[in-house]
Amino acid sequence: MTTSFVQVMLFLALGIGIIILLTAVFRIHAFFALLIACFVVGLGVQMPVATIINVTKQGFGHIMQSLGFIIVLGTTLGVTLEHTGSTRVMANWILKRIGEKKAPLAMSITGFIVGLPIFCDSGYIVLNGLNKSLSRRTGISMIIMSTSLATGLYSVHCLIPPHPGAAAAAGTIGVDYGRLILIGIVVAIPAMLVGYAWARYAGKKFPTDGPAEAAVEMPSKTAPSVISSFLPVIVPIILIGIKSFLTIEAGETIPAWMQLFLITGDPVIALTIGVVLALVAIRSWKKGDIGKLLQEAAEKAGGILVIIGAGGAFGAILAATQVGGHVSKAFNLQALGIFFPFMLTAVLKTAQGSSTVAIITASSIILPLLPSLGLQSETGKLLAVLSMGAGSMTISHANDAYFWVISKFSGLEMKPMLQVYTVATLLMGLVTLLVVFLLSLIYV
Repeated sequence: MTTSFVQVMLFLALGIGIIILLTAVFRIHAFFALLIACFVVGLGVQMPVATIINVTKQGFGHIMQSLGFIIVLGTTLGVTLEHTGSTRVMANWILKRIGEKKAPLAMSITGFIVGLPIFCDSGYIVLNGLNKSLSRRTGISMIIMSTSLATGLYSVHCLIPPHPGAAAAAGTIGVDYGRLILIGIVVAIPAMLVGYAWARYAGKKFPTDGPAEAAVEMPSKTAPSVISSFLPVIVPIILIGIKSFLTIEAGETIPAWMQLFLITGDPVIALTIGVVLALVAIRSWKKGDIGKLLQEAAEKAGGILVIIGAGGAFGAILAATQVGGHVSKAFNLQALGIFFPFMLTAVLKTAQGSSTVAIITASSIILPLLPSLGLQSETGKLLAVLSMGAGSMTISHANDAYFWVISKFSGLEMKPMLQVYTVATLLMGLVTLLVVFLLSLIYV
């Protein structure tokens, strides 16, 4: 199979265009859009049909092997925290410590913490009632409150596993999950803060309904304690973080305590521990409740897994076309470095709306280009994933489902959403890119 640079680039662009067209315009499920793109690109570069099928199967299977359990367990943890009321307990605890006068900051921090295990759209829906109540009680504009909460959730959703985009990119590029979680949390903090700051600044011009008698919703008597609510989120992060700091040389005798942390620090085991902690937070489960909850989690994870698997298949097809070699010969990518992953992902995100699809697609393209970009080291790969995470923030607008979740649940019109929330996502992406660039100056 001998193909020219022009032929490879033409069908790569056509494949990406098909993904954008089918998902954004025709609302076709991303799994089928990615699968169709596999065949378009493969046939376009004269790859035999049998080879296309085998390569897509291998790519699908590889990404499932590395990510399947993590996505299912991460989804289960999020669903369990929602069901038990732990998210509201955490929100009320943070609000009590920060104060109602700083309610937007409280909701931003709440979104950041709750968003670690819970998808941003689910987290927003769960916390929306508390958010509305605070807006009425404090007299702070709903657009300020909504953007503060939404950007807090969004900052970690785009950067940190077990969220599907970041997890898939880490699996494709070959980045340690523990390092990505720890560094990703640090990088996500400035993104959260700039989202909050812009919400406070730009939201001032939009009116509020004024203070009302409504009180802040408090957790019910059956809700878990504060400690029980936070532990399922904090313990897995600590365990994964400890493992990432433990370095084992070949042939070295491993002490028992280190073996324990190496086992419990595996993301699969750490997330399982988190799920168990979330389940035991409520002692009075009714018969069948746990079964229904786990069924819901498995079904929700299934939809995510098929998208990620198709993304892995698309990446395998791109690798088979040797797109990296073609591009590296045609362009001096070394000069673009950490900026290229951001730009590619930002274009995909802005065009088709899904952060997950954008970063999965981009990671497949970036993988063979890492040497040309000067990002082939372990740290370089980590920074590339974070750069793509920044791009997947940029920008959220009317073709993004999360945009409409915020708008409809908060009762916000298009104008304030675009002027406050959408601009906030642009600033978040740019600030995150700046932080990643500064890290690249230090560590690469």
